[in-house]
Amino acid sequence: MCRSIKTLRPPYAEQVTDADVRAAALQYVRKISGFRAPAAHNAESFEQAVDEIERATAKLLGSLEVRGR
Repeated sequence: MCRSIKTLRPPYAEQVTDADVRAAALQYVRKISGFRAPAAHNAESFEQAVDEIERATAKLLGSLEVRGR
């Protein structure tokens, strides 16, 4: 259905873009919903979930403290 979500924090990923975070959120929602693309009647809920997970992911990555660097 979708490829594995890659780790987005240093030292595993040095140059994480907004597009990387969005792609990970989309992969997550696809995986848990079982839909690659939702039907029209579910599209708004699907996109809202991707938006929320994208924000939460960005917040998490921004708050992590990587020691030893």
